[in-house]
Amino acid sequence: MQHIQGISRNQLQVSSLEDTISAENPVRFIDAFVGNIDLEKLGFTPRVLKSEGRPSFDTVVFLKIYLYGYLNGIRSSRRLEKECLRNLEMQWLLEAISPNYHSIADFRKDNPQALKQLFKLFVSFLKEADLISGNTIAIDGTKSRAHNSKKANFNQKKIDKHLAYIEAKTEEYLTALEQNDSQENTTTITNIQQKIERLKQNKIRYELLEEQLQASGEPQVSTTDPDARALLVQGQVVEVSYNIQAAVDDKHNLVVATHTINRNDKNALSAIAKEAKENLEVATFTVLVDKGYHNGREIETCKKDSITTIVAVPDQGKSNENGTQPDYLVSKFIYNKENNTYTCPEGQILTTSGSWHKKTRDGENTSYMFQKYRTSACKTCPVKDQCTSRKGGREIDRSQYADAVEENQKRYQANPQLYRKRQEINEHIFGTIKRKWGYNYTDLIGLEKVNGEHSLIMLVYNIKRSINILGVPDLIAKLHTWNSPYKKKFLFCLKTTYLKLYLAQIIFETNQNTTQFRVA
Repeated sequence: MQHIQGISRNQLQVSSLEDTISAENPVRFIDAFVGNIDLEKLGFTPRVLKSEGRPSFDTVVFLKIYLYGYLNGIRSSRRLEKECLRNLEMQWLLEAISPNYHSIADFRKDNPQALKQLFKLFVSFLKEADLISGNTIAIDGTKSRAHNSKKANFNQKKIDKHLAYIEAKTEEYLTALEQNDSQENTTTITNIQQKIERLKQNKIRYELLEEQLQASGEPQVSTTDPDARALLVQGQVVEVSYNIQAAVDDKHNLVVATHTINRNDKNALSAIAKEAKENLEVATFTVLVDKGYHNGREIETCKKDSITTIVAVPDQGKSNENGTQPDYLVSKFIYNKENNTYTCPEGQILTTSGSWHKKTRDGENTSYMFQKYRTSACKTCPVKDQCTSRKGGREIDRSQYADAVEENQKRYQANPQLYRKRQEINEHIFGTIKRKWGYNYTDLIGLEKVNGEHSLIMLVYNIKRSINILGVPDLIAKLHTWNSPYKKKFLFCLKTTYLKLYLAQIIFETNQNTTQFRVA
């Protein structure tokens, strides 16, 4: 049977690396993008030439390696080192330079802030390229597993449990020691003494952890990565992880702002919304957010920054057989702004004394002020048992952020179609990054470094999506017309050494021509 034949390994071929890379290859955009940026001005640590030893690698080389690696699902420094040696695209991109894995790893570790700045810079390029509208932004978060196991994460309850176990086991071993001591069983006594000593060491370790926990003021402490926290991932599932926040534009689903935190979404809205506003350089925009972000203080902060919020409203409470029934939930009480009162479903007026009370949330370092509204009519109300189980009657609390919350609730109820777009805009981004690319964990330690890596991941996502939208040639063309303050300025200069060689060549040719003229 006739088969397609390959080219002999011994066949000599005359070609260049340039011939192997097509015009549509994404590696060409990486080369053009990095080549147009002044990395030192952006904050990347430059590789300084040493007086002795081998010359260092340019910072440009390492950035190209990581952009190519993350674009192709490779982030291990050892694997990237191998790709530099065997991958034709990488050889073209780096001009056959191949750094060792240690130098590659150090670059990512040493430049977290610069990587974050690079992400912001690319957002400005996308905006100038008209790939971002900046009108409607969807915000969401996802968890990324930290380089810290659950066993290396402790709260006070877990420490108390370990200490109680140590005390119980110590008592058990001391009792066994007394019994064996009377029987003069030397081998068993030695084994028990070793176990007791090991328990003493463990007790000291847990007591030190308890001191560290109390000194930090945090509800938990992690021993491998001090910044990692045990966060609720889904339902009752808890993982020691980080929380990646992302703000996504609705025009082409490109990420316009991102940062990583080590807490839940409850107090995260205003920070990521303000970051998006700064990156986009716009006066205002509308932000779509799920109910996990619903927080009066955060909504009020966004309002002050001219950011229009449409945050889903969580359930205001549930009815039960012995307490509040559906017709008497808080949402059924009407607030009268003019006289600062509430009207209950039965038509009674709830008033306030005007005093402000302070409330601190459990497990959080935040507090807010609120007023209480009551009415004496509750005592004789025939439906009191359907409204409240309090002996003193129904009581309504109104926080200092209630006005902003109510305005947000009206926008949410008036724009169901717009809010429904939220999942379409940002949910698939996390699916792509975590499921398809496998970036659902981090090997870096410390919030700052993790922030740098996640900024790099979001940058690569934007690069890949913008290439899919425009194509490599058109994207490079827009890159050449990009007006950026960090754009590299190319200076064409002639070194003195080359100038001398050039002049020497001219003199030599002149003398040769003169000699030929004389001979003639």
